Amino acid sequence: MTPLPIDAAIPDLLAAITAAGRAVLVAPPGAGKTTRVPLALLDAVQGRIVMLEPRRLAARAAAERMAETLGEAVGETVGFRIRGEAKLGKATRIEVVTEGVLTRMLQSDPGLDGIGAVIFDEFHERSLNADLGLALAWEARGALRDDLVLVVMSATLDAGPVAALMDDAPVVVSEGRAFPVATRWLDAPLRKEIRFEAAVADLVLHAVAETEGGVLVFLPGEGEIRRVEAALAGALPAECHLRPLYGAMELAAQRAAIRPERAGRKLVLATSIAETSLTIEDIRVVVDAGRARRAKVDPGTGMSRLVTERVSMAEADQRRGRAGRVAEGTCYRMWTKGEEGALAAFPPAEIEVADLVPLALELALWGAGDGEGLAFLTPPNPGVLAEARGPLTGLGALDEAGRITDHGKRLAALPLHPRLGHMLVVAGRAAAPLAALMEERDPLPRGAPVELALRLAAIADPSRFRRDHGIEPNRGTVERIRTEAKRLSRLVAPGEGLSAAQMAALAYPDRVGLRRKGDDPRYVLSGGKGALLDAGDPLAGQRLIVVTDTDGNPREAKVRMATVISEAELRAVHGDAIGWQNVCDWSKREGRVVAREQECFGALVLDDRAWREADPEAVARAMLDGVRELGLRPSDAARRFIARVELVRAAGADLPEMSEAALMERLEDWLLPHLGGVRSAADWKRFDILAALRARLDWGRMRLLDREAPAQFETPMGRKVPIDYAGEAPEIAVRLQEMFGTTRHPRVAGRPLRVVLLSPAGRPVQTTTDLPAFWDTSYDDVRKDMRGRYPRHPWPDDPRAAQPTLRAKPRGG
Repeated sequence: MTPLPIDAAIPDLLAAITAAGRAVLVAPPGAGKTTRVPLALLDAVQGRIVMLEPRRLAARAAAERMAETLGEAVGETVGFRIRGEAKLGKATRIEVVTEGVLTRMLQSDPGLDGIGAVIFDEFHERSLNADLGLALAWEARGALRDDLVLVVMSATLDAGPVAALMDDAPVVVSEGRAFPVATRWLDAPLRKEIRFEAAVADLVLHAVAETEGGVLVFLPGEGEIRRVEAALAGALPAECHLRPLYGAMELAAQRAAIRPERAGRKLVLATSIAETSLTIEDIRVVVDAGRARRAKVDPGTGMSRLVTERVSMAEADQRRGRAGRVAEGTCYRMWTKGEEGALAAFPPAEIEVADLVPLALELALWGAGDGEGLAFLTPPNPGVLAEARGPLTGLGALDEAGRITDHGKRLAALPLHPRLGHMLVVAGRAAAPLAALMEERDPLPRGAPVELALRLAAIADPSRFRRDHGIEPNRGTVERIRTEAKRLSRLVAPGEGLSAAQMAALAYPDRVGLRRKGDDPRYVLSGGKGALLDAGDPLAGQRLIVVTDTDGNPREAKVRMATVISEAELRAVHGDAIGWQNVCDWSKREGRVVAREQECFGALVLDDRAWREADPEAVARAMLDGVRELGLRPSDAARRFIARVELVRAAGADLPEMSEAALMERLEDWLLPHLGGVRSAADWKRFDILAALRARLDWGRMRLLDREAPAQFETPMGRKVPIDYAGEAPEIAVRLQEMFGTTRHPRVAGRPLRVVLLSPAGRPVQTTTDLPAFWDTSYDDVRKDMRGRYPRHPWPDDPRAAQPTLRAKPRGG
């Protein structure tokens, strides 16, 4: 065998496994760990060796390389098992599997009978299934199989946390063999007006002109690969062979990208699939476009979307390293050196951003519904995991206590997302093409109508579809869907003969859409979120649709795939979830309480009619929302009452708070019982809250309030004058003559009452909080001034001894 850098670390790895039965191996890309470690373990462990690979292409390639090393065909000593394909034999000792396969092996046989070792390759990618697989395997090792060997291998991983997770597992490090790589950055940031693909193509041409050897270009996805490929067509030197590489390609095309060219230079346009586990021959130049595409899910909607982001430094370093595997290389980065400081250190673990519905089902099947106690390097967010259990309960996979049901066990055994598994089990074999379609990329080009039936027609007969619609489906995608559909159809019974729309509604009961009123084709989904169709799409006028794919926008998702469903079809599959409910709501637009009887499916209102005998309490509660919008609007009398209460409260009395904020906060407590007959803004404008406020005080507290802060002041003449409590201090306004004979100043709530003394014409002449002092001081000046103006009114020398009066002297008297 050709010597590889990992060979030097193999003895230490075997020693760690012999001593501890577990190890963490850190080796850079190109060291050879993927193909050498499983072979080295053949004589060190009893039973089969299972190696987990995150990608199907890498799993197949690793098995083929190991079999070639042994001089055998795949399926003899070394085999692989990936989704939809397996090459294994009775003598197979090494199985390279993808992540979902390992999870099924553990769930069906936690003791992993006959398996001596499990290897987790490329663990630094932190895929959800790798995290779950390690957690389950570690628990199985502790409870059932203390002889099970576990090896975690990674290229760029902080080994400490993983080793600690595995009870301080030994860490083995391979230095690898890397040739120097020169890094070149842009001189200035890309201008916004330059298209991304055009900038990549220019940088690639620059790199090809300056260097020799194979070139590997990292792009976020197939769409960018195709557009850069088109931009480079005719511009490259004749000796350059352009090879796309992404996960959904046909196997032959993938192999063409990996193997060496017989002549000339190879230029590979690849996604992140080429970052680590794949060895691409002859690469000496890397062009890193600096973007990565990740799936992110909004937990509130369950809708996932692919987000294109800046790469992390860990990803950039991985990509750069590909240029130094066979000789000195060069890495061109499509960003400036100064921009590097803004890059995240590592990409997020998939468990932090992915759809956790499948994980929730697996945990329930394992008997660890919340995941507590399992060795997760990054534990799932409890709130997001709880949200993920909601759809499973709705599908009947979990009971109300969160325990897995028999139906849930059936779904967990299927190689599908639980939503699609539920659809397949209920609808039967006829749903297999739809399930396979939903698991794959769209077979129709971008810009095609969103109608799901078009995709199914393209899958059924691609040639006829092309003739009838003038649209060329992606042949590779169609073939993969057809192959997978055949496999899935063998797993279930014939079924009930449901329409495609009904099948889709089984999988996505929360994505049935009802068209909103208005010109724009906007839909409210049964799960409560919004969705938007292009106005020109043939489905735009339909009342009810089922949305099967969106761009994942959590506010208003753009529909990418959907189909029309009739109300009768919806009732046939979800009739038990459709029911009548009475709704009372405050309508801000109409300014009144609207009481309706509505037939609903989730957030959809299928039928709506007036609730003529609406429950009075329900109306009153809805009116509270109107009050919150309109405000309290107290009458003058109510304002005075509130001010009296607050004044006495401030003096230390035990009275309820009646500030506006406190009253609004507790509307339900004090106002609700008094809202009978109030249903609109006009009603509220006429309503006086005084009675409701007074009802908050019992007899004793009302007596206290009337004593400490009376509503009125009784003048020496017995006339009752309202006390104004709205200002800084309680105040009354009376004619000066009406206060004659007063020798003690009146008080309210322990404070002097502010008295505004008026002239006979009702104009203020003096304000005082001490009448006796006024009589002694300022009265003489007021008397002199007023007596000339109002000679018919009394102005005695001694106001203390005078009789109060409101009368003037008779004329001529």
